[in-house]
Amino acid sequence: MELACLDLEGVLIPEIWIAFAEETGIEELKATTRDIPDYDVLMKQRLRILDEHGLTLPQIQETIAKLSPLPGAIEFTDWLRERFQLVILSDTFYEFAAPLMAQLGFPTLLCHRLETDENGRITDYTLRQRDPKRQSVRAFQLLNYRVIAAGDSYNDTTMLAQAEQGILFHAPQNVIEEFPQFPAVHTYEDLKKEFLAASNRNLSL
Repeated sequence: MELACLDLEGVLIPEIWIAFAEETGIEELKATTRDIPDYDVLMKQRLRILDEHGLTLPQIQETIAKLSPLPGAIEFTDWLRERFQLVILSDTFYEFAAPLMAQLGFPTLLCHRLETDENGRITDYTLRQRDPKRQSVRAFQLLNYRVIAAGDSYNDTTMLAQAEQGILFHAPQNVIEEFPQFPAVHTYEDLKKEFLAASNRNLSL
């Protein structure tokens, strides 16, 4: 059996932190794992900025409620589920993702959790485990699944390397250049073709 493992933000949905940065006008919040490879460094920076500006989880959730999946993402996930088992491996948080998961038809999502105080201020975050995307792929392989994975950022590259086939999707040029071993595509139609090419089965569009 083959599993399709996808990153979430930048692949199926807009970057949540960028959307919130645009709404608040705080440029520093636009940094993502495309810019800062170390996730802990990135999250500590984000929490510091939120604290400095007195911003809370409910305010971020108000921004998220206005977002929709990327154009074509719903149709792509429907296509993928007809041909593969689908799991979303993300460094987002359950407290962020729920409204967008509903729009995508509730695919299985493995991600992290946020810690908040009584005022809704985000005080910390709990990672599911270290290097969670690669470890998830490795666990699926130990269950005798063959994994085809797609992502767009530095924090996806260990997942792509662990999978039987990794694919860069919507990745920035710096990531494409640093990881030339992965095919890089920018449309869902081309991503479908990469999944079909990577499959051991005789599948069609």
